Amino acid sequence: MENFEFDEPKYFYLALILPILLVLFLINLYWQKKKQREFGDLELLKQLSPEKSTFKPVLKLVVVLLGLAALVLALVNPKIGTKMETVKRQGVDIVFAVDISKSMLAEDIAPNRLEKSKQVVSQIINQLGSDRIGIVGYAGSAYPVLPITTDYSVAKMYLQSMNTDMVSSQGTALGEALKLAGSYFDDPQTSKLIIMLSDGEDHGEGFEEALEEIKDKKIKVITVGIGTEKGGPIPLRHNGVIEGFKKDREGETVITKLYPETLKTIAKNASGGYVFGGNTKNVLDYVKNGLDNLEKTDFESQQIADFESQFQWFLGIAFFLLFLDVFFLERRTKWVRKLNLFNEEKK
Repeated sequence: MENFEFDEPKYFYLALILPILLVLFLINLYWQKKKQREFGDLELLKQLSPEKSTFKPVLKLVVVLLGLAALVLALVNPKIGTKMETVKRQGVDIVFAVDISKSMLAEDIAPNRLEKSKQVVSQIINQLGSDRIGIVGYAGSAYPVLPITTDYSVAKMYLQSMNTDMVSSQGTALGEALKLAGSYFDDPQTSKLIIMLSDGEDHGEGFEEALEEIKDKKIKVITVGIGTEKGGPIPLRHNGVIEGFKKDREGETVITKLYPETLKTIAKNASGGYVFGGNTKNVLDYVKNGLDNLEKTDFESQQIADFESQFQWFLGIAFFLLFLDVFFLERRTKWVRKLNLFNEEKK
C-alpha cells in the first residue's frame, strides 16, 4: 500500500498564477478580436495573413500552463512511501508539573519564576531522546495541559502558552498536581518520572495522601525549586507595564519566598531528589543523571513509511514543456494544415 504526502504544501499558492494567466490570455484575445473588427472584415484579414494559425496561440498557452503547473508540483515535492519499517523506541515516561500560581510572577529569578520554569523544561526536553512526555499545570487546582506524547515540538508550543490565568483558584496544590501527574502513566511496565517545578509555597491539602499514591505506583519525583528564599514581591502588570505589587488584606506588599523544605520532602518520599532551579545547567545535569539511573523500556512500536521525493519528474516535465514552447510558432504547420484537423480552412 502506497503512502502519499507533500513536502512543501505552501507552494500550492503559486498555482494561483495559472488562472490569472488564463484570464489575461482571454482578455488579450478579446481585445485583439475587437481591434480586428474595428480595422476591417475578419474573413478579409484571414486572407491577408493565411499562415497565421488560430489554434497555435491556444496550444502555446496550454503548454505553458502545464509547464508551470509541473514546476509548482516540483516545488511542492510530492513524496511516495512504499517501504514500511517497524520502529521500537526505548525510554521513560516523564510528566512535567509546572506551578502557574500568581507567586510564580515574582521576579527574584530573572525574567520571573514562571518564565524560568518554562526555560528549564524546554532545555530538559531538548536533551531527551525517545522518551514520552506530558505536562500538568497547577495553582489552587491541577490542570491537564498536554497528555503523554513523543511530539516534542507540540509539547514546547503548549509549554509556552502556559500562564497564571489558566487556573482560576489560587494557591499551590502540590497534592492535586501529583495525583493528576500520576494518572498520566498508562503503562505499568514503563519507568515513570515526575519533574515538579515550584516555589513550594502554600502546598494545600491532600499532600500526604498524594505522596502515598505516588510511592505505591513506584513513580520517582524530581523537584526543582524556582525562586529565592529571600523572595520578592508579585508585580501587577497592565499592558506589560508594572502598575504596582500585590498586597495583603492589611495593605502590606506580599513577599513570596521559595520553600525548599516542602519540595525536598516530596523528592525524598518519592525516591527522587531536589535541585535548585536558579542555574539551568545544574538542573539539566541533575535530571540527566536521574534519567541515566532509570531503566529504559520499550514503550512504542509504530509503522513509518520511507518516503522518496518525486520532484525531479515534475521538474523534468516542466523544463521539457517550457523548452518545447519556444519552438511553437504562431503560423500554421504545413502537414497539420493539410489534415485540417481544427477546421481552420473551409473547403
